[in-house]
Amino acid sequence: MLLGIALCLGGCAQSNSGERRFFRPEYGLGTHGRKTWFDHLVEVDPGGITTQIAPDYQHDAPARIAVLPFADLGSANYIVNKIPLTHRNASERENWAWTDANRMRRSVHGYLSEREFLVANLIQVDSILKEHGIDSEQKLERVPPATLGKWLGVDAVMYGNVTHYEAYYAFMLSAWQVGADVRMVSTHDGEQLFAAYGSRFSVNLQPAWDPIDIAINSVLGLLQLRDVVLARAEEEDAREIVLRIPRAPGLEHQLIEEATDGTIEDARDPAPAAAGN
Repeated sequence: MLLGIALCLGGCAQSNSGERRFFRPEYGLGTHGRKTWFDHLVEVDPGGITTQIAPDYQHDAPARIAVLPFADLGSANYIVNKIPLTHRNASERENWAWTDANRMRRSVHGYLSEREFLVANLIQVDSILKEHGIDSEQKLERVPPATLGKWLGVDAVMYGNVTHYEAYYAFMLSAWQVGADVRMVSTHDGEQLFAAYGSRFSVNLQPAWDPIDIAINSVLGLLQLRDVVLARAEEEDAREIVLRIPRAPGLEHQLIEEATDGTIEDARDPAPAAAGN
């Protein structure tokens, strides 16, 4: 009976809400999903993100960004407590390095796409780089940002490295650590507009004092080393990095003007790789 009353009241409240309009002020644009000191304490997360922002970022905020291939600086083996549990050959390590780096890259790309940027399609970016023979970090670093901007039709490029991609386990505690260094560079003058480095831990801590509970919690801790938990750590690291890029009201007004002038399609597609997702 109580459930029926609650549902009735909920239905009445919803029916009396009236017509709710779009495009209202939105709360928490720069804070929703960003960890506070309390979150770090509750989740036993010792990680952190450090950023550098160009003084003239607001003036030079890029409208179009290409996220370049990331590099993996680790061993490309499965690491637990700093000990490699796999012994992959050179080809397998190269494949896994690309896999780990591209997972992080896609996460950063996804969160950038939610912002006020027009983000180049990753498939198109990779296709253009391959056409120019750029298939390694060393070759990519030798190409000037201005040249990349011309190839990809963007105002800035984002470089990245995966610095941590490993697991920890100690009976009642298990964790994934995912870390990355990224930097956004203008393709107009080569200025570094934004940089971030650091890592995030996805930690599962299950205290216990009874021997049976300790055994059970130790097994449950192992279950936290699943792939889906690793994916959440990647997403969190990428989200925290992108949230630290300052919002640029001037850029938003520029995009609105382009849209209202009927030029948004041209703005989205100055070159094949610059189509926004």
